[in-house]
Amino acid sequence: MKTTPSRDLSLAAYRSLAEFRHQIRRFLRYSEDAARASGIEPQQHQLLLAIKGLPIGELPTVGELAGRIQLRHHTTVELINRMTDRGLVLREPGVEDKREVLIRLTEEGERILHALSVEHQTELKKTGPELRDALDAALMLAK
Repeated sequence: MKTTPSRDLSLAAYRSLAEFRHQIRRFLRYSEDAARASGIEPQQHQLLLAIKGLPIGELPTVGELAGRIQLRHHTTVELINRMTDRGLVLREPGVEDKREVLIRLTEEGERILHALSVEHQTELKKTGPELRDALDAALMLAK
């Protein structure tokens, strides 16, 4: 996507954006490594968290979950198939609309997600202030 800049950016703005991107990537790298260490792939962890952490009123349909983890519908279906085979999630018919397919965590999926979430909260307590400061700096220069 090509855009025309509407204003000049200072070197400080570039540096703050770079630092923010660096802090995000550090946390994502941590998350990817933690998922693999627990025996699942990072996208599987993302899907488990997306299912458990859906906003109130949202249903765990393939379409909703695909949007949450930013994957194409068919890629999400393949991911769910692999996770169903591993016993991490299961498919259930919708409550109101039996044609609808909802994705639920199994006990094993819940167990893995809980352990990873506790680890992630611990990591955020350590690295969160740096991430927050980098975001604050980037936002201040974006005014």
